[in-house]
Amino acid sequence: MKFKKDYDLVCVGGGIMSATLALISKLLKPDLNILIVERLDKVAKESSAAWNNAGTGHSALCELNYCPEDENGNVVITKAIEICKQFEVTKGFWSYLSEKGYLKHPADFIKPVPHHSWVTGEKNTNYLEKRYHAFKKHYMFDTIEFTKEISKMKEWFPLIMHDRTSDEIMAASRIERGTEVNYGALTEILFDILDKEFNTPVHCNIEVLDVDPTPDIDWTVELKDRITKKKYQLESEHVFIGAGGGSLLLLQKVEIEEKEGYGGFPISGEWLVCKNEAIIKQHHAKVYSKAGIGDPPMSTPHLDTRFINGKRELLFGPFAGFSPKFLKEGSNFDLAKSIKFDNIPAMFGAFWHNLPLTSYLVKQVSMSHEDRMDALRKFVKDAKSEDWEILVAGQRVQIIKRDEFEGGKLQFGTEVVSSKDGSITCLLGASPGASTATHVMLEVVEKAFPELIHSEKGKQLMKKIVPLWNTAITKELFLEQLEKSKKALQL
Repeated sequence: MKFKKDYDLVCVGGGIMSATLALISKLLKPDLNILIVERLDKVAKESSAAWNNAGTGHSALCELNYCPEDENGNVVITKAIEICKQFEVTKGFWSYLSEKGYLKHPADFIKPVPHHSWVTGEKNTNYLEKRYHAFKKHYMFDTIEFTKEISKMKEWFPLIMHDRTSDEIMAASRIERGTEVNYGALTEILFDILDKEFNTPVHCNIEVLDVDPTPDIDWTVELKDRITKKKYQLESEHVFIGAGGGSLLLLQKVEIEEKEGYGGFPISGEWLVCKNEAIIKQHHAKVYSKAGIGDPPMSTPHLDTRFINGKRELLFGPFAGFSPKFLKEGSNFDLAKSIKFDNIPAMFGAFWHNLPLTSYLVKQVSMSHEDRMDALRKFVKDAKSEDWEILVAGQRVQIIKRDEFEGGKLQFGTEVVSSKDGSITCLLGASPGASTATHVMLEVVEKAFPELIHSEKGKQLMKKIVPLWNTAITKELFLEQLEKSKKALQL
């Protein structure tokens, strides 16, 4: 294998983030010299793999944790608006690729599946109704429907309504334009575009051992071929670390002060997967409910229609598991290796102030198959154990960062850590990750290549590539782009 001595950008990790960053960068400047490396033998095998993420196309249409109640009981939709905007930015990018002929068959990775929220009990029903009224007033969500009628819910998701009686208190909302996304398939498509259209292939079985600053403005990147064991050294003006759960361990080797204090705790995901085709056909929806009291946002239960490897699937979860690995194909020593002198206060503080999360994880890890089935039966009353099997999904690393009051705190969502000059950037975190890949990677491009994105030519091109990015969004512009992406992505 041959590598050049110098690169403009090295992307570490063969997932949706590196694919998006490299492609946007190439669209802005086709002659950029970009190297993409992946430690496994194939791209999209970790966080981006279809079985390893929710595939919801997170746009805040159904996820209730994006809409908390304030101290006066009002439902606050500020975060939902931001998440929705970010996903529409992502859809705008995919639409551009489709219109330019790069994405030839959008149905290979994205399909329309209505998004629902469903709750039981008087308190939760009242909350969902307040959320409905708050959503109805905003143009991003004004097509929302709401019902307390079992007959209407039977139309929306009949499987969940089996054996329901009129004395049960429940409510549901629905937004028709929801999507189901296979991020693994999309990642493979984007890398194929980079290879065939921009002569930028992914080099698999290549591990990044270290990243060090050089006396000038570049970075020295040390690589190792996992098959031949041969080592390489090259220089790059910019480095992006997008290696999923493995990003933290590599970031800790980089000599920048911005990395100080970051820690991470690995959590594995598990799904109940339906094996009965007759049951799978009864459900065409994504249905999210509320997390239990004291449970973390990541635990929000949902029953989802998925399309994976050309086959319709039905998943319920997520359930949490534990492994000390930071990647599904990582090392059992990952967690131990991540504990450094500078992040011990943050790790201890986060643990001490999140004892309910520890309790939740212990309960989840100790669950039997029947315990998981009992959780499913809150959704599908007549679910039979023999119709469902457990599938271990991907590893995610929960970010822990310094906090002046608590020592350390858990950081939900994704976070970009970068040097002051933007020459090295690292992505940490998980959900809603893949759904907001374009938004997050545009932040990286802005840090790394401000001269490309803010030049007159760059500004004009960006308006075509991502019309909703970095602009004041009006109702007219939003609806116009919604219709445009609906047509371009065949939704």
